[in-house]
Amino acid sequence: MARLIAFREALREAMSEEMRRDPNVFLMGEEVAEYNGAYKVSQGMLDEFGPKRIIDTPIAELGFTGIAVGAAQNGLRPIVEFMTWNFAVLALDQILNTASKMLAMSGGQISCPIVFRGPNGSAGQLGAQHSTAFESYYANIPGIKVISPSNPYDAKGLMKSAIRDNDPVMFMESEVMYGDKGEVPEGEYLIPIGKADVKRQGRDVTIVSYNKMMKVALGAAAELEKEGISAEVIDLRTIRPLDWHTIVESVKKTNRLVIVEEQWPMCSVSSEIAYRIQKEAFDYLDAPIRRITAADAPLHYAPNLVAAALPDVPRTVKLVKEVMYLQK
Repeated sequence: MARLIAFREALREAMSEEMRRDPNVFLMGEEVAEYNGAYKVSQGMLDEFGPKRIIDTPIAELGFTGIAVGAAQNGLRPIVEFMTWNFAVLALDQILNTASKMLAMSGGQISCPIVFRGPNGSAGQLGAQHSTAFESYYANIPGIKVISPSNPYDAKGLMKSAIRDNDPVMFMESEVMYGDKGEVPEGEYLIPIGKADVKRQGRDVTIVSYNKMMKVALGAAAELEKEGISAEVIDLRTIRPLDWHTIVESVKKTNRLVIVEEQWPMCSVSSEIAYRIQKEAFDYLDAPIRRITAADAPLHYAPNLVAAALPDVPRTVKLVKEVMYLQK
Protein backbone atom coordinates (compact mmCIF):
# COMPACT_ATOMS: atom_id res chain seq x y z
CA MET A 1 0.00 0.00 0.00
CA ALA A 2 1.32 3.44 -0.95
CA ARG A 3 1.24 6.57 1.17
CA LEU A 4 1.46 10.21 0.13
CA ILE A 5 4.51 11.66 1.90
CA ALA A 6 6.85 14.62 1.44
CA PHE A 7 10.32 14.43 -0.07
CA ARG A 8 11.93 15.21 3.31
CA GLU A 9 9.91 12.42 4.95
CA ALA A 10 11.05 9.94 2.31
CA LEU A 11 14.68 10.79 3.02
CA ARG A 12 14.09 10.55 6.77
CA GLU A 13 12.46 7.14 6.42
CA ALA A 14 15.35 5.87 4.31
CA MET A 15 18.00 7.03 6.77
CA SER A 16 16.07 5.82 9.83
CA GLU A 17 15.40 2.39 8.33
CA GLU A 18 19.06 1.96 7.46
CA MET A 19 20.17 3.12 10.91
CA ARG A 20 17.87 0.57 12.53
CA ARG A 21 19.21 -2.13 10.21
CA ASP A 22 22.90 -1.30 10.58
CA PRO A 23 24.42 0.15 13.80
CA ASN A 24 27.40 1.42 11.81
CA VAL A 25 25.27 4.03 10.03
CA PHE A 26 25.20 7.51 11.57
CA LEU A 27 24.28 11.06 10.51
CA MET A 28 26.39 14.16 11.07
CA GLY A 29 26.22 17.77 9.93
CA GLU A 30 25.25 21.29 10.89
CA GLU A 31 21.99 21.46 12.88
CA VAL A 32 20.98 17.86 12.11
CA ALA A 33 20.34 17.00 15.78
CA GLU A 34 19.01 19.61 18.22
CA TYR A 35 17.40 21.71 15.49
CA ASN A 36 15.99 18.64 13.65
CA GLY A 37 17.84 19.61 10.48
CA ALA A 38 17.98 22.93 8.65
CA TYR A 39 15.20 21.65 6.36
CA LYS A 40 13.70 19.26 8.93
CA VAL A 41 14.88 16.17 7.07
CA SER A 42 16.26 14.65 10.30
CA GLN A 43 13.30 15.65 12.47
CA GLY A 44 12.90 13.28 15.42
CA MET A 45 16.00 11.23 14.64
CA LEU A 46 17.97 12.52 17.64
CA ASP A 47 15.20 11.30 19.96
CA GLU A 48 15.34 7.81 18.46
CA PHE A 49 19.04 7.31 17.87
CA GLY A 50 20.71 9.61 20.40
CA PRO A 51 23.64 12.05 20.18
CA LYS A 52 26.25 9.41 19.31
CA ARG A 53 24.52 8.65 16.00
CA ILE A 54 22.88 12.01 15.19
CA ILE A 55 25.77 14.44 15.57
CA ASP A 56 25.70 18.22 15.38
CA THR A 57 28.93 19.64 13.96
CA PRO A 58 30.56 23.07 13.98
CA ILE A 59 30.39 25.23 10.87
CA ALA A 60 33.55 23.57 9.53
CA GLU A 61 32.83 21.52 6.40
CA LEU A 62 36.42 20.46 5.75
CA GLY A 63 36.85 19.35 9.35
CA PHE A 64 33.73 17.26 9.81
CA THR A 65 34.03 15.78 6.31
CA GLY A 66 37.52 14.63 7.19
CA ILE A 67 36.19 12.99 10.36
CA ALA A 68 33.47 11.22 8.35
CA VAL A 69 35.90 10.01 5.69
CA GLY A 70 38.19 8.61 8.37
CA ALA A 71 35.23 6.89 10.02
CA ALA A 72 34.16 5.36 6.70
CA GLN A 73 37.63 3.98 6.10
CA ASN A 74 37.50 2.30 9.51
CA GLY A 75 34.26 0.38 9.07
CA LEU A 76 31.50 2.90 9.80
CA ARG A 77 28.94 4.24 7.28
CA PRO A 78 28.53 7.99 7.75
CA ILE A 79 25.84 10.16 6.20
CA VAL A 80 27.12 13.72 5.96
CA GLU A 81 24.57 16.49 5.52
CA PHE A 82 25.75 19.72 3.94
CA MET A 83 23.39 22.61 4.62
CA THR A 84 23.85 23.31 0.93
CA TRP A 85 26.16 21.78 -1.65
CA ASN A 86 27.55 25.26 -2.18
CA PHE A 87 29.26 24.87 1.20
CA ALA A 88 30.71 21.48 0.25
CA VAL A 89 33.37 23.15 -1.89
CA LEU A 90 35.14 23.81 1.42
CA ALA A 91 35.37 20.04 1.87
CA LEU A 92 36.39 19.24 -1.70
CA ASP A 93 39.91 18.24 -0.69
CA GLN A 94 38.56 15.38 1.43
CA ILE A 95 36.00 14.35 -1.22
CA LEU A 96 38.34 14.54 -4.23
CA ASN A 97 41.72 13.64 -2.79
CA THR A 98 40.74 11.12 -0.13
CA ALA A 99 37.23 9.66 -0.41
CA SER A 100 37.23 9.18 -4.18
CA LYS A 101 40.82 7.93 -4.51
CA MET A 102 41.48 5.75 -1.47
CA LEU A 103 40.17 2.48 -2.96
CA ALA A 104 42.53 2.85 -5.94
CA MET A 105 45.45 4.16 -3.90
CA SER A 106 45.18 1.28 -1.41
CA GLY A 107 45.04 -1.37 -4.13
CA GLY A 108 41.43 -2.19 -3.27
CA GLN A 109 42.10 -2.67 0.43
CA ILE A 110 40.35 0.41 1.87
CA SER A 111 36.89 1.43 0.72
CA CYS A 112 35.01 4.57 1.71
CA PRO A 113 31.28 3.84 2.17
CA ILE A 114 29.90 7.32 2.79
CA VAL A 115 26.90 9.38 1.65
CA PHE A 116 27.23 13.13 1.24
CA ARG A 117 23.79 14.72 0.94
CA GLY A 118 21.99 18.07 1.00
CA PRO A 119 20.18 20.64 -1.15
CA ASN A 120 21.67 21.53 -4.51
CA GLY A 121 21.05 24.13 -7.22
CA SER A 122 18.85 27.18 -7.19
CA ALA A 123 16.09 27.94 -4.72
CA GLY A 124 14.12 31.05 -3.79
CA GLN A 125 16.27 34.14 -4.37
CA LEU A 126 19.41 32.89 -2.62
CA GLY A 127 21.85 34.81 -4.79
CA ALA A 128 24.81 33.58 -6.83
CA GLN A 129 26.83 32.05 -3.98
CA HIS A 130 24.02 29.72 -2.88
CA SER A 131 22.55 28.69 -6.24
CA THR A 132 25.06 26.50 -8.06
CA ALA A 133 24.07 23.08 -9.40
CA PHE A 134 26.93 20.66 -8.77
CA GLU A 135 26.03 17.39 -10.51
CA SER A 136 28.54 17.82 -13.34
CA TYR A 137 31.29 18.90 -10.93
CA TYR A 138 31.18 15.65 -8.99
CA ALA A 139 30.28 13.44 -11.94
CA ASN A 140 33.69 14.40 -13.34
CA ILE A 141 35.47 12.56 -10.48
CA PRO A 142 36.24 8.84 -10.89
CA GLY A 143 35.56 6.76 -7.80
CA ILE A 144 32.31 8.39 -6.68
CA LYS A 145 28.65 8.07 -7.61
CA VAL A 146 26.22 10.95 -8.14
CA ILE A 147 22.47 10.67 -7.52
CA SER A 148 19.96 13.44 -8.22
CA PRO A 149 16.33 12.32 -7.64
CA SER A 150 13.16 14.17 -8.61
CA ASN A 151 10.46 12.69 -6.34
CA PRO A 152 9.94 11.07 -2.92
CA TYR A 153 9.65 7.49 -4.22
CA ASP A 154 12.99 7.64 -6.02
CA ALA A 155 14.61 9.59 -3.19
CA LYS A 156 13.84 6.92 -0.60
CA GLY A 157 14.83 3.92 -2.70
CA LEU A 158 18.02 5.53 -3.94
CA MET A 159 19.03 6.83 -0.50
CA LYS A 160 18.81 3.32 0.93
CA SER A 161 20.92 1.98 -1.92
CA ALA A 162 23.43 4.82 -1.44
CA ILE A 163 23.85 4.07 2.27
CA ARG A 164 24.52 0.40 1.51
CA ASP A 165 26.96 1.17 -1.32
CA ASN A 166 30.66 0.72 -0.65
CA ASP A 167 31.70 3.80 -2.66
CA PRO A 168 31.30 7.50 -1.82
CA VAL A 169 27.92 8.75 -3.03
CA MET A 170 26.97 12.37 -3.69
CA PHE A 171 23.22 12.67 -3.09
CA MET A 172 21.89 15.89 -4.64
CA GLU A 173 18.52 17.04 -3.36
CA SER A 174 16.63 20.31 -3.97
CA GLU A 175 15.67 22.81 -1.34
CA VAL A 176 12.47 23.74 -3.18
CA MET A 177 11.38 20.09 -3.40
CA TYR A 178 11.52 19.07 0.27
CA GLY A 179 7.79 19.71 0.65
CA ASP A 180 6.81 17.98 -2.61
CA LYS A 181 4.59 14.99 -1.95
CA GLY A 182 4.50 11.69 -3.77
CA GLU A 183 3.43 8.09 -3.32
CA VAL A 184 5.85 5.89 -1.39
CA PRO A 185 5.01 2.24 -0.63
CA GLU A 186 4.94 0.74 2.82
CA GLY A 187 7.86 -1.45 3.70
CA GLU A 188 11.37 -1.70 2.37
CA TYR A 189 12.39 -1.24 -1.25
CA LEU A 190 15.61 -0.37 -3.03
CA ILE A 191 16.20 1.36 -6.36
CA PRO A 192 19.43 0.34 -8.10
CA ILE A 193 22.02 3.06 -8.61
CA GLY A 194 22.67 3.72 -12.29
CA LYS A 195 19.22 3.00 -13.68
CA ALA A 196 17.17 5.77 -15.33
CA ASP A 197 13.37 5.72 -15.35
CA VAL A 198 11.01 6.43 -18.24
CA LYS A 199 8.46 8.62 -16.51
CA ARG A 200 6.32 9.08 -19.62
CA GLN A 201 6.11 7.00 -22.78
CA GLY A 202 6.20 8.78 -26.14
CA ARG A 203 6.93 8.31 -29.83
CA ASP A 204 7.98 11.67 -31.36
CA VAL A 205 10.81 13.06 -29.22
CA THR A 206 12.85 12.07 -26.16
CA ILE A 207 13.22 14.61 -23.34
CA VAL A 208 15.90 13.80 -20.76
CA SER A 209 16.19 15.56 -17.41
CA TYR A 210 16.71 15.03 -13.66
CA ASN A 211 16.10 16.61 -10.25
CA LYS A 212 13.68 19.56 -10.21
CA MET A 213 14.04 20.18 -13.95
CA MET A 214 11.91 17.06 -14.35
CA LYS A 215 8.96 19.36 -13.59
CA VAL A 216 9.90 21.39 -16.65
CA ALA A 217 10.33 18.27 -18.79
CA LEU A 218 7.00 16.77 -17.74
CA GLY A 219 5.26 20.14 -18.02
CA ALA A 220 6.57 20.55 -21.56
CA ALA A 221 5.43 17.04 -22.46
CA ALA A 222 1.92 17.83 -21.22
CA GLU A 223 1.80 21.01 -23.31
CA LEU A 224 3.14 19.23 -26.38
CA GLU A 225 0.49 16.53 -26.04
CA LYS A 226 -2.19 19.20 -26.51
CA GLU A 227 -0.71 19.81 -29.96
CA GLY A 228 -0.49 16.14 -30.88
CA ILE A 229 3.24 15.75 -30.13
CA SER A 230 4.09 12.66 -28.08
CA ALA A 231 7.17 13.18 -25.87
CA GLU A 232 8.95 10.40 -24.02
CA VAL A 233 10.39 11.73 -20.75
CA ILE A 234 13.38 10.07 -19.06
CA ASP A 235 14.46 10.83 -15.51
CA LEU A 236 18.18 10.07 -15.22
CA ARG A 237 18.01 9.74 -11.41
CA THR A 238 21.71 8.80 -11.35
CA ILE A 239 24.27 11.03 -13.07
CA ARG A 240 27.26 8.77 -12.44
CA PRO A 241 27.01 5.99 -13.46
CA LEU A 242 24.72 7.19 -16.26
CA ASP A 243 22.19 4.83 -17.85
CA TRP A 244 23.13 5.20 -21.52
CA HIS A 245 21.11 2.15 -22.59
CA THR A 246 17.74 3.66 -21.64
CA ILE A 247 18.50 6.90 -23.49
CA VAL A 248 19.76 5.13 -26.61
CA GLU A 249 16.76 2.82 -26.78
CA SER A 250 14.42 5.80 -26.48
CA VAL A 251 16.24 7.73 -29.22
CA LYS A 252 16.03 4.68 -31.48
CA LYS A 253 12.26 4.94 -31.11
CA THR A 254 11.73 8.71 -31.26
CA ASN A 255 14.74 9.79 -33.41
CA ARG A 256 15.03 13.11 -31.57
CA LEU A 257 16.59 14.19 -28.27
CA VAL A 258 16.17 17.29 -26.11
CA ILE A 259 17.98 17.61 -22.75
CA VAL A 260 16.77 19.89 -19.94
CA GLU A 261 19.12 20.63 -17.04
CA GLU A 262 20.02 23.25 -14.45
CA GLN A 263 23.79 23.04 -15.05
CA TRP A 264 25.78 25.74 -16.75
CA PRO A 265 26.29 24.78 -20.42
CA MET A 266 30.07 24.33 -20.46
CA CYS A 267 31.18 20.76 -19.60
CA SER A 268 27.70 19.91 -18.34
CA VAL A 269 25.77 16.64 -18.02
CA SER A 270 24.00 17.44 -21.30
CA SER A 271 27.38 17.91 -23.02
CA GLU A 272 28.34 14.36 -22.11
CA ILE A 273 24.96 12.94 -23.12
CA ALA A 274 25.05 14.72 -26.48
CA TYR A 275 28.51 13.33 -27.24
CA ARG A 276 27.65 9.79 -26.24
CA ILE A 277 24.32 9.65 -28.09
CA GLN A 278 25.76 11.00 -31.33
CA LYS A 279 28.47 8.34 -31.01
CA GLU A 280 26.17 5.43 -30.17
CA ALA A 281 22.95 6.37 -31.97
CA PHE A 282 23.92 8.80 -34.75
CA ASP A 283 22.14 6.80 -37.46
CA TYR A 284 18.86 7.01 -35.55
CA LEU A 285 18.82 10.81 -35.21
CA ASP A 286 16.54 12.78 -37.52
CA ALA A 287 17.56 16.14 -36.04
CA PRO A 288 20.48 17.61 -34.09
CA ILE A 289 20.49 16.98 -30.33
CA ARG A 290 19.37 20.13 -28.57
CA ARG A 291 19.49 21.21 -24.94
CA ILE A 292 18.27 23.92 -22.62
CA THR A 293 20.48 24.75 -19.63
CA ALA A 294 20.90 27.52 -17.08
CA ALA A 295 22.36 30.74 -18.42
CA ASP A 296 26.15 30.79 -18.67
CA ALA A 297 26.44 33.25 -15.79
CA PRO A 298 26.10 33.39 -11.99
CA LEU A 299 22.46 33.24 -10.91
CA HIS A 300 21.25 36.66 -9.78
CA TYR A 301 18.99 37.49 -6.85
CA ALA A 302 16.23 39.36 -8.73
CA PRO A 303 13.30 37.03 -9.51
CA ASN A 304 12.94 38.24 -13.10
CA LEU A 305 16.61 37.42 -13.75
CA VAL A 306 16.22 34.02 -12.10
CA ALA A 307 13.27 33.29 -14.39
CA ALA A 308 15.29 34.36 -17.42
CA ALA A 309 18.29 32.23 -16.43
CA LEU A 310 16.64 28.86 -15.72
CA PRO A 311 14.91 26.45 -18.13
CA ASP A 312 11.13 26.71 -18.32
CA VAL A 313 8.22 25.00 -20.06
CA PRO A 314 7.64 27.51 -22.91
CA ARG A 315 11.28 27.49 -24.03
CA THR A 316 11.42 23.70 -23.78
CA VAL A 317 8.28 23.38 -25.90
CA LYS A 318 9.80 25.74 -28.47
CA LEU A 319 13.00 23.69 -28.59
CA VAL A 320 11.08 20.45 -29.14
CA LYS A 321 9.20 22.03 -32.02
CA GLU A 322 12.50 23.11 -33.52
CA VAL A 323 13.91 19.57 -33.53
CA MET A 324 10.66 18.42 -35.12
CA TYR A 325 11.07 21.18 -37.73
CA LEU A 326 7.69 22.63 -36.86
CA GLN A 327 9.12 26.12 -36.37
CA LYS A 328 12.39 27.94 -36.80
